[in-house]
Amino acid sequence: MLDLMVIMLERVGMIVAVAFILTRLGFFKNMIHYNKLNRKQEVTAILFFGFFGIIGTYFGVAFNTVTHQFNSVAIEIASDEAIANSRVIGVVVAGLLGGYRVGIGAGLIAGIHRMTLGGFTSIACGISTIVSGLVAGAFYKRGKDIKPITAFAIGAFAEAIQMSLILLLATPFEQALSLVQAIGIPMILANGIGTAIFLLIVYNVISNQEKDTALQAQKTLRIANQTLGYLRKGMNNDTALAVCTILQRELSPSAVAMTSQTEILAHVGQANDHHKANSPIQTQITNEVLKHGELVVAKNRTIHCAEEECSLGAAVIAPLKQRGETIGTLKVYYPSEKAITDVSVELIAGLSSLLSDQLEIANAEKAYQLAKEAEIKALQAQISPHFLFNTMNIIVSLIRTNPDKARKLLTSLSYFLRQNLEGTTAIKVSLEQELQHVRAYLQIEEARFVDKLTISSEVDEHVLNELIPPLTLQPIVENAIKHGIKDMEKDSVVNISIQDIGTEIEIRVNDNGFGIPPERLSVLGSTQIDSTIGTGMGLYNVNRRLIMTFGEQAALKIQSEYNKGTCVSFRIPKMEENS
Repeated sequence: MLDLMVIMLERVGMIVAVAFILTRLGFFKNMIHYNKLNRKQEVTAILFFGFFGIIGTYFGVAFNTVTHQFNSVAIEIASDEAIANSRVIGVVVAGLLGGYRVGIGAGLIAGIHRMTLGGFTSIACGISTIVSGLVAGAFYKRGKDIKPITAFAIGAFAEAIQMSLILLLATPFEQALSLVQAIGIPMILANGIGTAIFLLIVYNVISNQEKDTALQAQKTLRIANQTLGYLRKGMNNDTALAVCTILQRELSPSAVAMTSQTEILAHVGQANDHHKANSPIQTQITNEVLKHGELVVAKNRTIHCAEEECSLGAAVIAPLKQRGETIGTLKVYYPSEKAITDVSVELIAGLSSLLSDQLEIANAEKAYQLAKEAEIKALQAQISPHFLFNTMNIIVSLIRTNPDKARKLLTSLSYFLRQNLEGTTAIKVSLEQELQHVRAYLQIEEARFVDKLTISSEVDEHVLNELIPPLTLQPIVENAIKHGIKDMEKDSVVNISIQDIGTEIEIRVNDNGFGIPPERLSVLGSTQIDSTIGTGMGLYNVNRRLIMTFGEQAALKIQSEYNKGTCVSFRIPKMEENS
């Protein structure tokens, strides 16, 4: 009995080999990760485990019940012989991981094959093999996370069923009893241990593969996080050097380089004495990658470095693309081709796609910024004619009644327009410049509201150097005069307040006019309005430019009550908070 136990355990080596092979097969990974296999995967699993069961039969030993001798399994078994084998392991694993259909299917293949070999236990062994698949299928839902001790118990139980069927079906009974007494316990123990070892190996290998995948994903995300800030500035010598340094630290190859379409942008690691930044691309294979846009592995024979004693023996060269066009390459060097694994090639391919995506984002952000600046300039330009038409109407009316005053207003208008035009070419001006602009405007408006309009201001002098989009304050003041107090006969007041409130500057324009109707107030500043009394274009443009420059937090806030006036306010961050 002890000799048979040793022989059976020696067969565990075959189980280990099959288990490792199994972990490399696609259908088996689906068996591990998914609850249900498709028809093709089920057929593949049945054939594989059925074949595994047949191998387990041939790797067993033939036991002669008369001589009690062990022999190798032959094509046919003598009538007084039986086989001590590990056939049940493959069938049990099939049922545990694939369910009833896979377990029974594999049992049928392995069981029918066993029947064809003959021997007085052939029928009992064949039937028990099929039953083993059925029994294991009952544990299918637990098979994905089954513990080794449970796997041992199921494998041992399946083998115990076989021993029981031999006693029930094999004849003569005395011969069957002698067989079970000789091989029963060793086979029950060996097949239980074999089942446990098989699943333990499988789950361990799959777990390690998943850990490796997770580590690669973690490394890729870490690289992405570190490189994003650089490549968002575009691809140049400085950003390429930073990215290559990060990749060298994370991947630990011999060297890392990045090129443009014509020259080396950066090279970090070995051979940096002759692979220098701003030098022309040296190798033909790099030009091939630039031309065809496909990753290649450059071996010692194809790397073609100009330096004969170069320590870089192989490289993975991946394209960097923007809008589908190859604009450069990422080159990861190794001491030899043997050091390049499939995992490293796959990782570098992923990194090149990642870096290409970051360059696309940088390009898109640059285009957005240019469009944003263009829209700001266009919105600023709309302010000038908007104010010009109002001012010209005032001057036209004064030409008849007070020509001298009209001439002074034209001088003030000339100064105002000059400031206005300068404002359309600038992105930001100081609050002091903007306030001077408003004062020039108010000098013109005073001619319209003689002894009717009072302008007051509360200005914190310490914040006048802070920056603001040009032509921001004047349209708000104009709106207060044009709409807020236009129907007031006297005592109309407009107050301008610029105050430091910590990390922000609050700018307010108050009037004591009649207020804004609620239905108009809800949309004022957020859209242009079809109206006989004004379109709201001035406030709309100001609001749009503030949001585009500082973000939503800088949007205009408009408060108004009937017969109590209107307050238009906004807040901008100080320069140190917005730099």
